[in-house]
Amino acid sequence: MGNRSEAQLNGGAGCKGGALNEGASESSLFPTYARYPISLVKGEGSWVWDDKGNKYLDFMSGLAVTNLGHAPQKVKEKLKAQLDELWHVSNLFHIPGQEQAARLLTANTCADAVFFCNSGAEANEAAIKLARRYHQKVKGTGRYEIITFTQSFHGRTIATLTATGQDKVKEGFLPLPAGFKSVPLHDLPALEAAISKDTAAIMIEMVQAEGGVHTVQPEFLKAVDQLCRKHGLLLIIDEVQTGMGRTGKLFAHEHYGIEPDIFTVAKGLGSGFPVGAMLGKEYLREAFTAGSHASTFGGTPLSMAVVTATIESMLEEQVPQRAAETGQYLIERLEAELGTHPFVKAIRGMGLLIGIECADPVGELVLAAQQRGFLFVTAGPNVIRLLPNLLVTKPEIDQAVSILVQIIHEHTAAGSMI
Repeated sequence: MGNRSEAQLNGGAGCKGGALNEGASESSLFPTYARYPISLVKGEGSWVWDDKGNKYLDFMSGLAVTNLGHAPQKVKEKLKAQLDELWHVSNLFHIPGQEQAARLLTANTCADAVFFCNSGAEANEAAIKLARRYHQKVKGTGRYEIITFTQSFHGRTIATLTATGQDKVKEGFLPLPAGFKSVPLHDLPALEAAISKDTAAIMIEMVQAEGGVHTVQPEFLKAVDQLCRKHGLLLIIDEVQTGMGRTGKLFAHEHYGIEPDIFTVAKGLGSGFPVGAMLGKEYLREAFTAGSHASTFGGTPLSMAVVTATIESMLEEQVPQRAAETGQYLIERLEAELGTHPFVKAIRGMGLLIGIECADPVGELVLAAQQRGFLFVTAGPNVIRLLPNLLVTKPEIDQAVSILVQIIHEHTAAGSMI
């Protein structure tokens, strides 16, 4: 009862998912992405090629994912070697690669323990679950609320989109789960007013990348940290986009001299291979006991080979330091060329996570740049977001700035500026 017929399952008559009907979409994919008319098929370093042979300078990096550039040699070699050994086993067994990758992370951060998963959203889910379980099972307080900030972005699962401080990602997904509040970034009185007996943690990004490339002010983060200590709350830092050298440190919170209780990472952790991680302090181990949380594909031998090679490459090649230097160079070049241009309202960022706030929407500029072989992404309608790989060269930066200057001048000369 309720089962589909064999003909339907096989795409036969009466099945809309079978042979395409007249006027039906040519794609078998859900249309969840507004895609550019480009099919990328190859990448190397700072460059990608499409299926027509066109070459593009990539300042998107798969949205801050390919931090070592496309197809980095050491990572590629480690992955190929692991492909000949073992792909997947259950987490019911010991996986030596997990221990190796976790030791690299804990040895180079303030964390003491790691949970591996598949994405940033899953890492943030794990952080939310750990914060609740710590208060409820270890501290016995029953606390469950997580406070986040408007314009934040924490993921697309039902919990992490609820945690996200942007209404647009929540449309059509009601009812949302209870236990989340958002307050304006840098509004300390609003944050203090939001804290209640039910508050378990405050969750914050060091740079609101999706929300317009807004960097957290040091004095505000210090106040947040003090509030957490005063009220017995956990401080969760979402480093999904800012982690793995992107801001000029291995993790962005290192710029601020504070140690979060929990922080998350994904994107650049796997150099393009899907992997995420949630890291925490020693006293949180007691909350995540056997059976309390799990992931079928979290920490597979394949992903751990990639993570280990990525971290080792970052450390050996001093990639975060290089990102700090080239990021400063990029900011200086942008300021020199565009700092006084009436179309440009602000240039901001940290390391190689740069935002250029403009006077009107920049969608046309994205398309104009693509036609000149240059790829970048937006951060809201009016902000150009630049995310080159962390080994980008100064000549490549010069080329990117030259194209940006050209398309902005053309855009404003055409009278498009408001």
